[in-house]
Amino acid sequence: MYVNDPIGDMLTRIRNAIMREHERVSLPASKMLISIAKILKEEGFIADFALIDTKPQKTLDLELKYVNGESAIRQLKRISKPGIRSYIGYRKIPKVMRGLGIAIITTPKGVMTGDKAQKSQLGGEILCTIS
Repeated sequence: MYVNDPIGDMLTRIRNAIMREHERVSLPASKMLISIAKILKEEGFIADFALIDTKPQKTLDLELKYVNGESAIRQLKRISKPGIRSYIGYRKIPKVMRGLGIAIITTPKGVMTGDKAQKSQLGGEILCTIS
């Protein structure tokens, strides 16, 4: 099945899995989604992820993280959409929940958090915010 917005699909699948209190969620893999999953793991929003070799496309399996029965992810928000792209300079990168959340940005040096992009003085397309 072809999805027009794979990042939006990823966020929706995670949101739905959290509402149903699932431990895992699977989705079709791509380089962009793998890099987002790496950031989510590094920042402590998910427990782990695995790349499963299936045909015709690899599958990305995310292990969701819960602390005392509460999800580590409280909110997922898609910012830049296929119809309306949103680009931002490094000085204007937002602080999500006063630093408790993250913004995920795709820059010329790859996908990174808003904090890393600011420190590297790189702007780019702001994909989503997670808190």
